[in-house]
Amino acid sequence: MSAYLDTALSLASSGLPALPLRKGKVPFGNCPACAQNACGGRPNMKTPGPCVCPQPCHGWAAATTDPAVLCSRGWARAWREAAAVAYHPGGADLTVVDLDNAEAIAWARANLPATRTVPTTRGEHWLYRGAMPSSNAVRPGIDIKSLAAYARWLGPGVGATAALPAAVRALAVKEPSPDRRAPQTLTVPLRGGQAQCPHRTPVYLDRGIAMAEQRITEAREAVHATVYRTFLAVLSTHGQCGCLTETHVARLFTAAQAKGETARHCTDAWTNAQTRLGL
Repeated sequence: MSAYLDTALSLASSGLPALPLRKGKVPFGNCPACAQNACGGRPNMKTPGPCVCPQPCHGWAAATTDPAVLCSRGWARAWREAAAVAYHPGGADLTVVDLDNAEAIAWARANLPATRTVPTTRGEHWLYRGAMPSSNAVRPGIDIKSLAAYARWLGPGVGATAALPAAVRALAVKEPSPDRRAPQTLTVPLRGGQAQCPHRTPVYLDRGIAMAEQRITEAREAVHATVYRTFLAVLSTHGQCGCLTETHVARLFTAAQAKGETARHCTDAWTNAQTRLGL
């Protein structure tokens, strides 16, 4: 048995969807039947594989926890030629903050909660419990790998895995492009602050934001309308007293973008909700 296959089976048994990487630490290319997505492919999958074909195709989407697939005849050549093993963090409800240099590590230590860390060739992987959209270059030397992405397996690391914080989710929120119709920064929710704050504890606000995130995430249709109505509900309850911060809004925008909304749509929906409420 290949040492890489043995590692993949161990990962799979612990709930981490695994896949082989070839030379260059990249996934194997599609097989001839799937070349150029001739098979229809599954490039937008939100859950791990296996692929519909008998080989580890479609990049990260091939990741699986099924030992029968990992040990199948179609995967044998890939394991013989493998140069590393990777896993799909989002498929295991994990997020990897990939810190590529010393400056990025220093920034993380000053701004993010401590969590499980894994040394890499040039930096560190910080692992958090919870999945989110993946995004590259969120800051200099920092990538986020979670849903629809793979991370190279470099060992279990050290430390306890912390829950995914809002500060990491906020990193993936893209700055909206300039638009004359509406303010294009996340400072829009800070218009409030004139009314007396009705919240006796931050838990009340946090619970409201979490419920709003869940409402958006669970939308199966009419996503635009759901996002707008959710923003309207949040602002009607929390928009007057000034308790909402950019971090809270970033969480809502991230949930909406995970459902396919653009940053501009999020900003427009938020601004329209403010206008309706007279904020």
